[in-house]
Amino acid sequence: MKKQQLGKSDLYISELTLGCMSLGTNKNQAKRIIESALDQGINHLDTADLYDFGLNEEIIGEVIRDKRNSIILTTKVGNHFNKETKDWYWDPSKEYIQKAVKDSLRRLNTDYIDFYMLHGGTIEDPISETIEAFEQLKQEGIIRAYGISSIRPNVIRKYVEHSSIDGVMTQYSLLDRRPEEETLQLLHHNQISVLARGPLAKGMLSNNSKVQIAKKGDQGYLDYTTEELDAISKQLSYLAGTTYSIHELALKYVLKHPAVTTAVFGASSIEQVHENTNLHLEKELPDEIYQQLKDITKPILYQSHR
Repeated sequence: MKKQQLGKSDLYISELTLGCMSLGTNKNQAKRIIESALDQGINHLDTADLYDFGLNEEIIGEVIRDKRNSIILTTKVGNHFNKETKDWYWDPSKEYIQKAVKDSLRRLNTDYIDFYMLHGGTIEDPISETIEAFEQLKQEGIIRAYGISSIRPNVIRKYVEHSSIDGVMTQYSLLDRRPEEETLQLLHHNQISVLARGPLAKGMLSNNSKVQIAKKGDQGYLDYTTEELDAISKQLSYLAGTTYSIHELALKYVLKHPAVTTAVFGASSIEQVHENTNLHLEKELPDEIYQQLKDITKPILYQSHR
């Protein structure tokens, strides 16, 4: 699997990233899923301190202990949580980030984090203080690069203008093309990588799209009605034909944009890993198919989450 540079950093990550939030709490099962992803050529694992209130980091730390140097590890910070009471609040302060990174290092059983992300953010945050915290951690060698996980255009623009972020994780799919209108070109122009999360839109752009639309799209999705989602599913099946799977069309669509360095998918089984990696990624989506996918969906703008 092709590896691409993350921003201007010295990190090179696979075109597909295993998002670890869905791993579950069974360590043996999580180990099998992670090892399956690694066997398929994935070298980038994405977690967050909040996932299962630290347990997700602990499981990953145990699984990758003997392969740490061959893995690019991402985790996130900003949700000040209590493991015992299972509650949390937003805290992007320098003090909390500097404390939380030590907790993540301990749970991950490592002495450095490759890519450290702010797990959200608003325009009202003390952004300069947050940036200062990340820059200091980078100077100390505790993290190799940093970025933010956000869908908010105004927040992303602030970090582009005032920080040296190397990546932005943002929701992007055929059904959520808002970044095309607002942030992708800006990030590409500034050599900041996009890590596209949710490329399968909760499974509504998967090979099991009809079932997932009935489950998760019964009230619509963003600007789409259920009827529109059903129509898109049929059109995707037609476009896929015998050459592609719907999975492949959805993932290759987001990877086609030059701003996107990796597509992040979640998996709770080895079967899902295989479904997301058997895609012939060496063959880029033809321009004609890419345009047809644009034609059956629609660009929309952020009405909230600015």
